[in-house]
Amino acid sequence: MPINRYISTLLLIFAVINIQAQGKKALICGISDYPDESGFADIHGNNDEEIVRKMLIIQGYKCFSIGEGVGKAQMIRDNLEYIATNSKPNDYVFIHFSCHGQPVEDKEPFDEDDHWDEALVATDARISYQSGVYQGENHILDDELNQYFNRIRQKIGPDGFLCVVIDACHSGNASRDEDDDDNQIIRGVSIGFSENGRTFAPKINNNGCFKIESRHDYGDILILEACRAYQNNYEINVDGKYYGSLSYYMCKVLNNKPITKNIDWVLEIKSLMQADPRLQNQNMVYEKSF
Repeated sequence: MPINRYISTLLLIFAVINIQAQGKKALICGISDYPDESGFADIHGNNDEEIVRKMLIIQGYKCFSIGEGVGKAQMIRDNLEYIATNSKPNDYVFIHFSCHGQPVEDKEPFDEDDHWDEALVATDARISYQSGVYQGENHILDDELNQYFNRIRQKIGPDGFLCVVIDACHSGNASRDEDDDDNQIIRGVSIGFSENGRTFAPKINNNGCFKIESRHDYGDILILEACRAYQNNYEINVDGKYYGSLSYYMCKVLNNKPITKNIDWVLEIKSLMQADPRLQNQNMVYEKSF
């Protein structure tokens, strides 16, 4: 075989090996319709799912979506389990949630300074504790999410990367403000989910960036959150369609830039949100291990 052809063949083999070695997979959960009995208002997570999926496909990710009608807690857990089980060394993994959020009373051993966990609200969750009826089993706590995230980080190893986006909030009133010119919709509730009837009082923390534990054998993780724990997360109206503000501006940036550990793209999202007058009282937060 001529040397030039031999070298070209080797380069092709190495390119294929590299593509196989670094897979890209994404899980997108966009919930819009909450049943009346849940106590949560409808939002527009389906619109987020559409633009996020298109953006990730362009970025080369294989996408798994949890869309309308299937946003139950077990379905979300099953999909997180699938991602955690099937992630491989060097993978880039992207997980996106657009849904309601709610603070949930922490239980011993306490791991939160204010004794409130943060939770994602599945469609079969309920806004209030009712003994023997609904006791919080379909709220997906941050403690549970962290277990999945750590498993993924361990599987992807030090050359992998996990990016998580949470377009929800844990304060607000889960309502549409009919008196606002933009008819704003808020994701989240100020009512804490408490077995003991405790009133939720968010801890005020104005930090915009938090450090996550780094381990030499784990992949790095980056988590973007739509707002601080005590703030409302507003949807925005763009050309007659509502989107989560973080999802919209994230896609605006990532339609033109790659998802990398260089956080310039994160800071650009934050800057765009700060420049939007509809989001004057909302500050994006990010956490990272690097």
